[in-house]
Amino acid sequence: MAASSTTKIAWRLQEFEAHFSSISCLALGKSSGRLLATGGEDCRVNIWAVSKANCIMSLTGHKNPVECIHFNVSEEQVVAGSQSGSIRVWDLEAAKILRTLMGHKANITSLGFHPFGDFLASSSMDTNIKVGVFSCGHTQAVRSLAFSPDGKWLASASDDCTVKLWDLAQGKTITEFKSHTAPVNIIQFHPNEYLLASGSSDRTIKLWDLEKFTMIGSLEGDTTPVRCICFSPDGSCLYSGATDSLRVFGWEPDRCFDAVSVGWGKVSDVAICNQQLIGVSHQLSNVSSYVVDLKRVKKSGGAVIQGIIQDNQPLTEPKKDPKGAALRKNYERPTTTCRSQRLKHRSESDRRSPEGERRSPSEDEADEKLSSAEIHNAEDYKAIFQPKNAISRTPPKMSEPFPAPPEDGESTSVSSSCGHGILQSPRLHPRSHPAPVTTAKSKPQLKIISSARNEPIGLNVADFLPVSARVSVFRFSQQSGALSDEEALTQMKKGHETMCVMLSSRLKNLQTVRGVWTRDGIKIALDTAISMSDPSIVVDILNIINPQSLWKLDVCMTVLPQLDKLLQSKYESYIQTGCTSLKLVMKHFWTLISDTLKATPSVGVDITREERHQKCRVCCKQLKNLSNIVKNKATQVGRHGSTFKELQLLMAPLDDSP
Repeated sequence: MAASSTTKIAWRLQEFEAHFSSISCLALGKSSGRLLATGGEDCRVNIWAVSKANCIMSLTGHKNPVECIHFNVSEEQVVAGSQSGSIRVWDLEAAKILRTLMGHKANITSLGFHPFGDFLASSSMDTNIKVGVFSCGHTQAVRSLAFSPDGKWLASASDDCTVKLWDLAQGKTITEFKSHTAPVNIIQFHPNEYLLASGSSDRTIKLWDLEKFTMIGSLEGDTTPVRCICFSPDGSCLYSGATDSLRVFGWEPDRCFDAVSVGWGKVSDVAICNQQLIGVSHQLSNVSSYVVDLKRVKKSGGAVIQGIIQDNQPLTEPKKDPKGAALRKNYERPTTTCRSQRLKHRSESDRRSPEGERRSPSEDEADEKLSSAEIHNAEDYKAIFQPKNAISRTPPKMSEPFPAPPEDGESTSVSSSCGHGILQSPRLHPRSHPAPVTTAKSKPQLKIISSARNEPIGLNVADFLPVSARVSVFRFSQQSGALSDEEALTQMKKGHETMCVMLSSRLKNLQTVRGVWTRDGIKIALDTAISMSDPSIVVDILNIINPQSLWKLDVCMTVLPQLDKLLQSKYESYIQTGCTSLKLVMKHFWTLISDTLKATPSVGVDITREERHQKCRVCCKQLKNLSNIVKNKATQVGRHGSTFKELQLLMAPLDDSP
């Protein structure tokens, strides 16, 4: 007999293919924890119920891949930003576009609706934050925005390792927090107190007192960059989502109450619903949702008595001791019973971009025609977005918690109508054969990936077929319904032997490099990989080095000449890995290289210094060559162009170097 489902602390709810191509971003509705929006490279926004794999509606209008999504407080509206910097807002109840905003010059990185007003905030790779006509900026890309619960402040987090607090009424910076040592990925206001939390790639969470503007806690324990944070509804603890893990933190004093292993990979967003924490992640075109039962997670620790933590005593709600550090001012929210105001449709101010550029009526009409909200699941749409008493509803009204599957159970396969797939989409694609972006308008049925499956997902055979074969299979399946077994086998065998030889060779090469790495170290292993004249091997090694920060100056000298090929590759995964490597080199080694080259020569013979100076001179020359490539690529439109624009900003100091 299987163990009872009540013994589960965390489980995967479901996994399904959500778009025609790779997914760029996800967002959960924070009020209900039941709605999910996904944005993809197919330029669409799809709306889902977390518990179901049937797409409710699909929103179109963007001409570039969608990079960022956000629900408003009542979950009646959703806003999406693209790689080109454009922003679109849709009314989900009316199923129509509300407005289009132009003003940013690079891809959108974060969005936020004001909790009470009829405006929103946006941030971009162009380093700017925009709130209506109010603009401000960091020195590097802004990653996260958050309005305070009373709507008076806006907090921003950036790759420049800082967190800034802005006064919306006066349009200026209140303070800047600088204790993080790596890019800040996420920020969150405490639901009640004057307290702000920030999570960073330095694997810490900082807590900031917003009365004294001081750091009152530094929560450590995550082994990977902090990707999501969320205060509990009562504000008594903080949940931190990192790769494959959830941690529960307390502060004053700093402590970790619990750590839960969750297989959600690089989690993109979390929300709390019915004493359950919902987490969502994505890989390629697949979305995975996970549930953590908070009733089984430790959310309190020992009481602090004379500086000693007593683990056998439950932590009660902090007492408001005037002498204690826990006493902080609470937010004063507007006294109203009405729901938050909704963004008006096509008002005079909507026809102007945040930069003040007026949109002509013809442009508005063209945008209306290009933008649409196609309903795919009428039953769920009516139940969620068109209730009888829309003013008082909290969408969607579902009070039952998500059930845990049996220990040995399998989830039921369900079909989806928003994604793409004649064949099931894989988790991993070989880097040498990236999956093509499909623009077919048909909506073939596909299967949900079992939530309880433990075996690895195989490669997608369609990716290795000739393009003409893939097209003919697609057309034939539409006209005749299905292929016969013999016809399907014939199509699948095309290129099979070649693919097997390629993968076998790649495996042998990787095993060789691994042996050299174990015996002689990373530098010799890289030299071996490069000597094989197979870019996919170099990319595999870099994908190990990059997340673990295994870079050294010797490694830079070896890798930089290879980045030239990767940045100009026709394969997206090669370009992405090359850009990531170049960013890490600039962030961690440029200061050392620049200072070494500018330093006054020492008196006497210093062999170590001379060797370091020579290495830095070689690296500087290679970086300048790469800078020219980056400048040319930055003129491209779309995702790659935005990535290269960010790199161009990062490499700007090279222009002033000798």
